[in-house]
Amino acid sequence: MLLSRHSELCVCELTYAIGVSQPHLSRHLAQLREQGLVVDRRASTWIYYRINPNLPDWAKTLLRNAEVGLTSTAPFIDDSLALSAMPNRPDAPRCA
Repeated sequence: MLLSRHSELCVCELTYAIGVSQPHLSRHLAQLREQGLVVDRRASTWIYYRINPNLPDWAKTLLRNAEVGLTSTAPFIDDSLALSAMPNRPDAPRCA
């Protein structure tokens, strides 16, 4: 839901918001990337993920509808609040 709401997020932002370890999250993101659901880019030592813009329209619609229906419920609201409170977000010299 965070990737659907934000155009792109760094792995450090996702781990901070969701509260899981980086290796755990990276393994899941790698699986999503392998299936073509997300794409990544490297910027220095950071890896950023976003929803694959080449997804079919039906998949994009499904993600948008899921975001609308779920982002105001737990745990998604908690994840969004945690992300908004994160210090040193990317584009600052260092991630938290």
